[in-house]
Amino acid sequence: MAWLYLLVAGLMEVGWAVGLKYTEGFTRLWPSVWTGVALVLSMVLLAAAMRALPLGTAYAIWTGIGAVGTAALGIFLFGESASPARLACIGLIVVGLVGLKLTSND
Repeated sequence: MAWLYLLVAGLMEVGWAVGLKYTEGFTRLWPSVWTGVALVLSMVLLAAAMRALPLGTAYAIWTGIGAVGTAALGIFLFGESASPARLACIGLIVVGLVGLKLTSND
């Protein structure tokens, strides 16, 4: 169950990170509310996952999901660069996440 919590926490991190773009400096109510809710859920679920998972593994995977998801949505939603070098770097993060999962004792 801890891995599921961690996955959803990472997705919520993507939600609040992308949500920040839509808040326009917290001047728009509903995007600001969604961003705040996603932030709180992300932290609560990360804390729940850390009850069973090692700190370093949980935090690295949480931030990795956030980084990869936010970079991907930046490409798709905001037209950010999808250069081969950038995609390769995102791929390296994914490889690191898979490696952490495969070498985890939990």
